[in-house]
Amino acid sequence: MAKRAKKRATKKTAARRTRQAPKMLKDLFLETLKDIYFAENKIIKTLPKMAKAAHSKELAAAFNKHLRETQGQVKRLDQVFKMLDKPARGKPCEAIKGITDEGAEIMKAFKNAPALDAGLLAAAQSVEHYEISRYGTLRTWAEELGMQEAARLLQETLDEEEATDHALTELATSVINLEAEEGYRAAA
Repeated sequence: MAKRAKKRATKKTAARRTRQAPKMLKDLFLETLKDIYFAENKIIKTLPKMAKAAHSKELAAAFNKHLRETQGQVKRLDQVFKMLDKPARGKPCEAIKGITDEGAEIMKAFKNAPALDAGLLAAAQSVEHYEISRYGTLRTWAEELGMQEAARLLQETLDEEEATDHALTELATSVINLEAEEGYRAAA
């Protein structure tokens, strides 16, 4: 008796699954959009902490500049959600949680250390690389889905993320890493 009931339940579940519409690129686009929306809002909460922890005025200024850019990026994402006629809402992104947790660990472990700023900068670049990957993918999918205005907005953000990554690299190689190394030599 129990076996028959179990078989019927299994058949009903299978039938329900087959009736569901298959997931398409537009569905994946929306899920990834929710992911980056969560990530950007998490970054908005994290950047002020990083700016406050930074010893270098240049690094703090870079974090504050990117905070303002990120706020604008969220507004662009709001526009893309509106184009899809969907509410602007994020879904938890484990990747960005992990990256920001790493940054928090660096702030704690290297507090007042010469290498703190180098660690903060590296954590910020991890975020940038994640964002560059996501925005590049979303822009491409928007193009493939015929969403030219969304693609334009996503490209605008991608350009900002790439510029931020480049600026952070310049700051790292011209100032921050050198200061971290000099601090090491002075302590030795």
